[in-house]
Amino acid sequence: MIRFGFSRRVKGPSRDEVAGVLEMLGNNSIVLVGLMGCGKSAIGRRLAACLKLPFVDADDEIEKAAGKSISEIFEDHGEAEFRDGERKVIARLLSGGPQVLATGGGAFMDATTRARVAEHGVSVWLRAELPVLMRRVSRRDNRPLLKTGKPAAVMAKLMEERYPTYAKADIVAESRDVPHEQIVSEIVAKLNNLPPRNV
Repeated sequence: MIRFGFSRRVKGPSRDEVAGVLEMLGNNSIVLVGLMGCGKSAIGRRLAACLKLPFVDADDEIEKAAGKSISEIFEDHGEAEFRDGERKVIARLLSGGPQVLATGGGAFMDATTRARVAEHGVSVWLRAELPVLMRRVSRRDNRPLLKTGKPAAVMAKLMEERYPTYAKADIVAESRDVPHEQIVSEIVAKLNNLPPRNV
């Protein structure tokens, strides 16, 4: 007998939950933070579609502004200059809310950017364990900080350095190997528990 495996359909947020998030946001943005591979782009796109908001990837906008890839910016100008450009681009993007904004892994580490996010957005940390992150980042070869002989050791060090700062985000969502729609529903539920932002 042949058994067909059907994935269980995840029930999405209700209209009331979506309306509640949009009301809470006012003119502010949802800002996704976390390490590379945590799913900011993939989950961010689905969250934006669920809320009928634009999705913006800060790294894409930085590349457009610089006319070169993130890797090329790192190689040609160094990390300090990249971070300066990143800070400026995110400040510009935050003035265009409401939207779902995915930021690079190091963006939220910058105190100025964190302050801007607090003023113009709601921060969501997509937290993930090391095996999940490594499985995801190994699929692509465009991570400047991992271009070493021991990427897992580099990632573990980044987790140790950055997770205490990411923990300052308004909400935390566990990024794991479940349907993205399930994580979106969890984020929407948590966003509904936040007080309204200043419009």
